[in-house]
Amino acid sequence: MSDITGQTGLRDGASAVVNESYSFACMRCGHGWEQSYEIEHHTDGDGHQFVLYVADGRVVPSPLSRPACLNCDGHVVRIMRAGQVSSVRDASRPRKTAPPAGPVEAPGTGGTGEHTAHADHHWHLSDLLHPFHRKAG
Repeated sequence: MSDITGQTGLRDGASAVVNESYSFACMRCGHGWEQSYEIEHHTDGDGHQFVLYVADGRVVPSPLSRPACLNCDGHVVRIMRAGQVSSVRDASRPRKTAPPAGPVEAPGTGGTGEHTAHADHHWHLSDLLHPFHRKAG
């Protein structure tokens, strides 16, 4: 999730830059998005350290303090490791390659009772958050 880079491309006074990416999901409307940040480490004139978050070339508030949904401006936002939103989006897209050769079972005739994934599956917020649910016990 983090990557420390050298002195290239630093703003005035920055001593180091850490690159971090996060996935976000709004609990209000279900919108999901991802964002990468350059976190610049600085020291002020009194010797106090501080950081600046830079996204798309602009200084922005820390995404960890009070994130807002880009869709509905809600503030109940789940922050996850990078790749969570894109992996769900990728899984919901139809495959562009032919399925592997082999026996094919007609829908509804499976004796196992297991659910199979379909290209027309509609993803919901609960699908995105499924890996984070805790099992009771």
